[in-house]
Amino acid sequence: MRTVNIHEAKTHFSRLLESVVAGEEFIIAKAGHPVARLVPLTGVLKKPRQPGALAGSLKIADDFDAPLPESIASAFRGEQP
Repeated sequence: MRTVNIHEAKTHFSRLLESVVAGEEFIIAKAGHPVARLVPLTGVLKKPRQPGALAGSLKIADDFDAPLPESIASAFRGEQP
């Protein structure tokens, strides 16, 4: 496990993340003292999103896009009732 100082971690963060995704782990140190460990997450990003997974399970009201009542619309415009 490689140790990198904070300055190097900030400067090369994208490169470090690429290495972490590939399975490497890093210790981040401040003034030579370890303060954090950068490790890959397991099982979090493995399942890709599936479009339409909730199809048929949501009900949108028929008047969803109907104009707001004037009392609410005027409040959005900052007008006093």
